[in-house]
Amino acid sequence: MNRLLIVSNRLPVGVSRKNGDLHLQRSVGGLATGVGSFYKSYESLWVGWPGINIRKNQEEEKDRVVGVLAKEQCHPVFLSPYDIKHYYDGFCNNTLWPLLHYFNLHADYDPKTWQVYQRVNEKFCDAVMEVARPDDTIWVHDYHLMLLPQMLRERLPDAEIGYFHHIPFPSFEIFRHLPWRKEILSGLLGADLIGFHTYGYVRHFLSSVRRLLGYEHTFGEVRTGTRMVRTDLFPMGIDYHRFADSAGSTPVQKEIARIRQEYGKRKIILSFDRLDYTKGIPLRLEAFDALLEKKPDYQGKVSLVLVAVPSRTGVDSYQVLKKQIDELVGRINGKYGTTDWIPVRYFYNFLPFETLVAFYSAADVALVTPLRDGMNLMAKEYVATRTDGTGVLILSEMAGAAEELGEAIIVNPNDQDAVIEAIETAVAMPEKEQIERNRVMQRRLMRYDIERWVGDFFTRLGDARAVQAERSEQIVTPAIREELVADYAAANDRLLLLDYDGTLVPFAAKPQKAVPGDATREVLKSLSHTPGNEVVVISGRDRSTLDAWFGEMDIGIIAEHGVWVRERSGEWRMPEALSDEWKEEIYPLLELYTDRTPGAFIEEKDYSLVWHYRRTDPLLGAQRAKDLKDDLLHLTSNLNVGVMDGNKVIEIKNNVVNKGRAALNWVSQRAWDFILAIGDDRTDEDLFEAMPPEAYSIKVGLAPSRARFNLVTQRDVLPLLRRCIERNKEGASGKKEGPGREKALIESTAPG
Repeated sequence: MNRLLIVSNRLPVGVSRKNGDLHLQRSVGGLATGVGSFYKSYESLWVGWPGINIRKNQEEEKDRVVGVLAKEQCHPVFLSPYDIKHYYDGFCNNTLWPLLHYFNLHADYDPKTWQVYQRVNEKFCDAVMEVARPDDTIWVHDYHLMLLPQMLRERLPDAEIGYFHHIPFPSFEIFRHLPWRKEILSGLLGADLIGFHTYGYVRHFLSSVRRLLGYEHTFGEVRTGTRMVRTDLFPMGIDYHRFADSAGSTPVQKEIARIRQEYGKRKIILSFDRLDYTKGIPLRLEAFDALLEKKPDYQGKVSLVLVAVPSRTGVDSYQVLKKQIDELVGRINGKYGTTDWIPVRYFYNFLPFETLVAFYSAADVALVTPLRDGMNLMAKEYVATRTDGTGVLILSEMAGAAEELGEAIIVNPNDQDAVIEAIETAVAMPEKEQIERNRVMQRRLMRYDIERWVGDFFTRLGDARAVQAERSEQIVTPAIREELVADYAAANDRLLLLDYDGTLVPFAAKPQKAVPGDATREVLKSLSHTPGNEVVVISGRDRSTLDAWFGEMDIGIIAEHGVWVRERSGEWRMPEALSDEWKEEIYPLLELYTDRTPGAFIEEKDYSLVWHYRRTDPLLGAQRAKDLKDDLLHLTSNLNVGVMDGNKVIEIKNNVVNKGRAALNWVSQRAWDFILAIGDDRTDEDLFEAMPPEAYSIKVGLAPSRARFNLVTQRDVLPLLRRCIERNKEGASGKKEGPGREKALIESTAPG
């Protein structure tokens, strides 16, 4: 594997000043703990904020920090207090964090913090550029840096870039509240692979990409127009053996004995979280309060150990939450406490590793009930420490870990009765059942630990790059473009078959608005006036529209995908005798689907019907199109018509008609020295299939195709044609002598 460049908001170690010296301490959090446990086993460098403020004029101290961190395979990104206030406390934790966790009412949409977020992402990009090598694999982490992948892509076009999202990705209806939603999605799509904890998060992300950016996806691959980006799920693992082995260590065993002596024979229910409103701590306390009130027998027999690690203390909503929890704990202890029993033991501090493992090992029950959580590694850590197999995990269905730890007691944290029932079940669960449940989860966690998670991600990243490389072989590179242009200039007889919508012009929400502009008309005129050229515009549009646009030009036209053909200076004719009687049977079905699909409409041509859904909700339109196609295939089974998918259209037309058959009318006229066929959608595949092997057939877009080559976007078409015109005017160094000219150049660049 190449050198690994990890980029995250925080480094796995923080730097602080003590008595004039620099000191390092381990950072807290799932990312720092998880990834920090293995990264040194790779040739790697971790880029992130070191947690220390250094003023602009303190260059010497800055150099010292760089030197200290280099020994830890880390490289700092220095942020000012202003950056931290508006980027971290502001946009990250007052905007993105609540929104992505479905607490959109907590989200603050401040343009100032958004501007700082952009600028800080640029700072991270600059820091990466300082240390990046050509063959580095760059792995960007989490919501703090959602713009960074695209920033890196612009400056390192060939870099291998992965991104992992450690928190939930919400449904489109939530995500759409963000004013800068398109910028965020575009930033993420700079990566080659985007990873999430669960399939639900993947699905939500793809839905937002489709609805907001219009990019289609197939089997998790997003076609952005310029690249293919893969998405997938990778449920983050833990360093399983570190927790399992530590449970039996002497320091941990001593701490377990102390805890057991302190709590006696009472059942210990452990609640361990960062202090955050997404964790549902107040609801947990209220459920415990209700349990003691409804079931007095539990008083004096159970203790809730509540550990709330301080978090984001500078954010107002967290200060309010801290006060609420303090009051709830005080109320419960005042209401039920006795001289020898405190119902809730409350720790508002970070626990050292040995103490944490001791509490995991000593607790009879772990109560992990967040309102929303990307994964929740504490649930996995608790299960890993239970080396004797005992202990019961109560887990919220809103945590990503619930999809892996199905043997736990799964609850809805908002259902107080269900939480109370879960606690009762956990406390009374027979030891045999505890062991059966835990052993299954432990085997699963051992198999998919942190190293397997990392390996899985990079395997899929490599696969994504391999697919991109395979498809890039067909892309019209500058070298291939110049070969095509040279062949064009050297030819005497040239045939140019040009699709219209999506090729010569971009798509429009309303088809009638996609009229040829001055640039398109000028290119067609120049091509048609060039001696030796035969230009044919191929379209699914009706002949009257095409006549209005191109009737005065000296070009050939194919209308309705081949129903009508007009050679230059000729009259319209039908190559095949067709009937339109089938329309009466089909039209009512199209009307039904149009009425049920806002934004859809029907276009009627001489011998075809088209159902357009470009202006509909993307997901609804796609589903309706699938259903309509199924109904049409059933309805047309005894009719001589076909159902064809286009770009946001479904077209019903006679089976004998397609662009390829119509184009053969020109291909067969003579032995052409040069043939160019360009199209963009499914209807053009028939055209590509009809072309001779030596022809330049080009698909617009990156989707798989029968064409020999791909142009990245529609915007590349006119420049390619202009280059042909310019080169021909410059004069070629030699002309082809006929159809027997050596095709070695074309054959050498053919795929496969």
